[in-house]
Amino acid sequence: MQVVILAGGFGTRLSEETDFIPKPMVRIGNIPILQHIMNYYSKFGHRDFVVALGYKAEVIVDYFATAKNIEFNINLVDTGVDTSTGGRIKMLESKLDDEFMLTYGDGLSNVNIEDLLNHHRKFGKIATVTAVRPPARFGTIEITKGMVTKFAEKDPQGAGWINGGFFVFEPEVLELLTDDTTMLEKEPLEELSKKGELMAFCHNGFWQC
Repeated sequence: MQVVILAGGFGTRLSEETDFIPKPMVRIGNIPILQHIMNYYSKFGHRDFVVALGYKAEVIVDYFATAKNIEFNINLVDTGVDTSTGGRIKMLESKLDDEFMLTYGDGLSNVNIEDLLNHHRKFGKIATVTAVRPPARFGTIEITKGMVTKFAEKDPQGAGWINGGFFVFEPEVLELLTDDTTMLEKEPLEELSKKGELMAFCHNGFWQC
């Protein structure tokens, strides 16, 4: 089963690093985030990757051309610098099998991939997204009649569920991707939600983007 990794964004929030390299190539423990993601999927037996490139694509191409001890099948596809997430997936259509997984090239998690796949297949829908609750950035205060009545530290459970990546898709999702400007997170996922074809796999463990 193929794993698509979106690795073409600009990475503006890490500009001190990404002026020189694409965000998925930022290193953690001397290994790029992108390889960490591949290593994690491989633990569940998934070693067939299609990587959608864009910003500074040549850095990723050069890395895997010279990297040692990587026993994966990696198909690197330049999908353009300005292409949106849905557009990148659409450009990979001819390279994808029936069912495929997808995640972002800047997100790390300990989500159980086997459980995610089983959850997706159990409900038989077109798409499943891993829902996560990121840690709240700030503590909160409660105010009653101008007086602080409660001061609370950051509460991860107080945050809402968000899109954590780590998707499973059936090929029908490709029909909702129209052109290079299509953002996966807008009309396609919203349409799937309206049709009752988007399941959530709730993950309470580690997740960072």
